[in-house]
Amino acid sequence: MEQFLYDICVIGGAGHIGLPFALVFAHKGLNVVIYDINQSALEVIGNSIVPFMEEGADELLKEALTTKKLSLSNDPKIVAKAKNIVVTIGTPLDEFLNPEFNSIQNAFLTLLPYINNEQLLIMRSTVYPGTTEWLAEYLKSMDRSPLITFCPERVVQGKAISEIVELPQIISGITPLAEEAAAKLFSLIDVEIVHLSPLEAEFAKLFSNAYRYINFAIANQFYMICNSSGVDYERVIKGVKHNYPRLEGLASAGFAAGPCLLKDTMQLNSFANNGFFLGQAAMNVNEGLVLYLVDRIGAKLDLKSHTVGLLGMAFKSNNDDTRSSLSYKMKKLLRFKARNVITTDPYVSNDPELLPLEDVIDQSDILVLCVPHRQYLQLDTKGKKIIDIWGYLGAGTLI
Repeated sequence: MEQFLYDICVIGGAGHIGLPFALVFAHKGLNVVIYDINQSALEVIGNSIVPFMEEGADELLKEALTTKKLSLSNDPKIVAKAKNIVVTIGTPLDEFLNPEFNSIQNAFLTLLPYINNEQLLIMRSTVYPGTTEWLAEYLKSMDRSPLITFCPERVVQGKAISEIVELPQIISGITPLAEEAAAKLFSLIDVEIVHLSPLEAEFAKLFSNAYRYINFAIANQFYMICNSSGVDYERVIKGVKHNYPRLEGLASAGFAAGPCLLKDTMQLNSFANNGFFLGQAAMNVNEGLVLYLVDRIGAKLDLKSHTVGLLGMAFKSNNDDTRSSLSYKMKKLLRFKARNVITTDPYVSNDPELLPLEDVIDQSDILVLCVPHRQYLQLDTKGKKIIDIWGYLGAGTLI
């Protein structure tokens, strides 16, 4: 049996899924190497800088580099030197809202010369149902039969470091031997194990995000009904939840966005032959909330003579990730309707159009709280009208 240099190779490991995973296992004493084609991201990580916001990651990265438990490479040959391969490539959607397998297929064409049958291969990102079985057959046709598993991540972005070891880990494998090997690896971080079949695990991942997305849609639909009736939704939910545990999960309204919720709901709808009607309704509601707000603002104000300031451009609060952020959808719509649209965010650093918060407040005629960052809690709007669908600043603003 070949002597492996690394315990784990994380493919695509410079991203939001791979890097926290690598740091957690390096902290447990395993020799981990990150393989990623993004050389600039690898250089940032190599300089002890986490390229995105992740609680606890800065300390673990410095530790891993100091102890040399973490290595970085953009050479696919490094994959052959790892006993366990963790793949953070999923199945995105194409322009027809169908799952797109080329990213996985192309990745494995590159990796094929460096994969052997002694390795454990863990798929970590969201995949279309049936992908794990498909991958096993695909690699088998290429004369490769590693131990193939699907062990989905289920963490909240920004808290991955803690949740990787706190949340139960779903384990599935193409064979019992593969499943056993994956369970053994995750047992090294003392995490609770839940065993499912590959298809069950793929559904579990999609169901988790689709369920959350639908819950957000319920709140947003309730908000629009209340607001159109001149009723403050936040007052309603505060009253209905008071000492009434059956509705304690009812959420506040707000933008439901990010790289997973909508995409995973769409994948489930595609798998159901466009028969996932609750998911379709949730998409219409959550994506339509921005349209509703812009229309309501336009009905009250002559937007052509007003500057609108958007507060928060990340897809969630207290984070720097702008992927699939609905704030940018609102910005795009308002550019056709308002005199000007200006934006700010205390965390986002990759948008050159962002202005300081004080400038946005001073220059705007109306403000929209797109993301309830903690910096906005005691906000002085200098008398400017602010639309707060989240109810973050007190009673929600009627539009």
